[in-house]
Amino acid sequence: MRGITPRGSCAAILILMAFGCGPADSLDVRWEPQSAHYVRMRDGVRLAVDVNLPPGREAGDTHPALLELTRYGRSREDAETGQPIPALGSLDRFFLDHGYAVVKVDARGSGASFGTRPIEYGPEEVQDGFDVVEWVVQQSWSDGTVGAYGTSYSGTTAELLTAVNHPAVKAVVPGWSDFDTYESPVRPYGLVATSFISAWSELVGQLDRNDVEALGSSIRRVDEDTDGSLLARALKDHEANPNVYEGVRSAQYKDDELDGGYSWQQGSPLGWRDDIERSGVPMLVPVSWLDAGTADGALLRFRHYGNPQKLVVMATSHGGGSNASPFMVSDKPLPPDPSQEEQFDMRVAFFDHHLKGAANGVEDWPSIRFWNLGEEAFHEGQSWPPPGTVTTSLYLNDGATLTEDPPTGRGGADVYAVDPGVTTGANNRWMTQMGAPVLALDDREPMDDRMLTYTSDPLEEDLQIAGTPSIRLQMSSDREDGIVLAYLEDVGPDGRSRYVTEGGLRLIHRKTSPNPFFPDDLPYHSFARADARPMRPGQVETVFFQLQPIAVLIRRGHRIRLAIAGADADLFDPIPAEGSATLTVHRNAEALSVLELPVVPGGLRR
Repeated sequence: MRGITPRGSCAAILILMAFGCGPADSLDVRWEPQSAHYVRMRDGVRLAVDVNLPPGREAGDTHPALLELTRYGRSREDAETGQPIPALGSLDRFFLDHGYAVVKVDARGSGASFGTRPIEYGPEEVQDGFDVVEWVVQQSWSDGTVGAYGTSYSGTTAELLTAVNHPAVKAVVPGWSDFDTYESPVRPYGLVATSFISAWSELVGQLDRNDVEALGSSIRRVDEDTDGSLLARALKDHEANPNVYEGVRSAQYKDDELDGGYSWQQGSPLGWRDDIERSGVPMLVPVSWLDAGTADGALLRFRHYGNPQKLVVMATSHGGGSNASPFMVSDKPLPPDPSQEEQFDMRVAFFDHHLKGAANGVEDWPSIRFWNLGEEAFHEGQSWPPPGTVTTSLYLNDGATLTEDPPTGRGGADVYAVDPGVTTGANNRWMTQMGAPVLALDDREPMDDRMLTYTSDPLEEDLQIAGTPSIRLQMSSDREDGIVLAYLEDVGPDGRSRYVTEGGLRLIHRKTSPNPFFPDDLPYHSFARADARPMRPGQVETVFFQLQPIAVLIRRGHRIRLAIAGADADLFDPIPAEGSATLTVHRNAEALSVLELPVVPGGLRR
């Protein structure tokens, strides 16, 4: 990887990609930034900026600019010779070839930029976007229009650029981005996903201190920094950056203060809703059903934010690099659908329309295009969930069954001694944010045997699910805190069990309350310190939570399975940290436990 592949915990991942080391574009080794500058922000902090101009341009030509504001170093250089290492991905080069200036920016407190970053996506970092745009539009090569793009971390900064309401910003493509950082990816379900967040924290720590031995190369200096003294001073600033992993572990509640007095909400697009909507900036939003909680955030934005949006929900790994459908993928990655070339074309067409005024049909694109697992095909629409969607209830019942009719007996319950070794493996929806493909979710039977499962009779006709499932469990535990994870699965006639989606909750966060952001999106858990409630050992409690949204066709003759666990060994810190735990699921006439599925009667129309 030509000197920019980190060793150690992120050994196979390019550092140039988004929050979670998203899958990297291939690098174009022919290309390097034409110029690298320091741009001064309103508070005096200087950010490092690379400017790349289209090939074949003539003196006096002007171009629309596309910004990527990144956490991973805008470009690199050889640590011994100081020679720049070409670091533009194939998407960047694609934009250049289509007449755009590509401007790469080291976010405040990272790369060669000065300053510190007490929180990811902090208010100062967001406001920097205005000053960078103001600088860009004053350059002789600028035509005065600006867009922003990125994957994951830089996808989120692309969306947050709209919040500064600069009139030059005409369109953004926030790909596979964070919407509510606490819930995805920092503390899914209120838990600590140590496998992900510790690896990500190690990587950004290496970057912040310019650990050349670990990274294999150095941060690229700006052109004026001939002796490296400015980079050394910037790195001195970075010493005040907090350790991300330690911060995640210590600030366990959503309203806990982080360094600088910030909360998780202040580092999320969710906390900038009014400013984002006020901008009216159009968005093209690519996400994936099986990528952390990116689809959930994108659908919340799609349904509730007033910005013009084109949403594309795929079944891919983080960043769209490989197929992730458990109905197609086993133990080897497969090419994505749409292909990366088609994904590039889609982005350029969107920017051409909004920044260049091209009459290319973008306005006629459907508002949402989504992949339907099981059918393995795209569908289109103007709203979500699809028109006609209804809620179908399946009750947990005797004999480990899921039934349309509720149980009639009294006292029915299932005792589950939590198996701490249950896992979704090292290639799950959360670890794909570290650049891994999503694999090995196509045969869950061995894990099902170690979980508490409930399975329906074979379906008499196809069942189309499209929306956000939820589960309401009547539960008791022998511990004051714990984990409940729920997996929705498709079981084929041959007994093969495929992962469809999942949800979960740390049990102390089981309290539900009105949703202050989206009133019709329930159940809502605040994850606030004041709402935390220890379980009362042996006492039956209602545990009601959503699963990650999905579109899936369950075929006639297949069965629906709900699998319940109390651990994911390769991902989450166990609760309790030591010792065993026993969960009891009550499922009787007096304590109904129910899986609620969003179903489209008659299926999706093509």
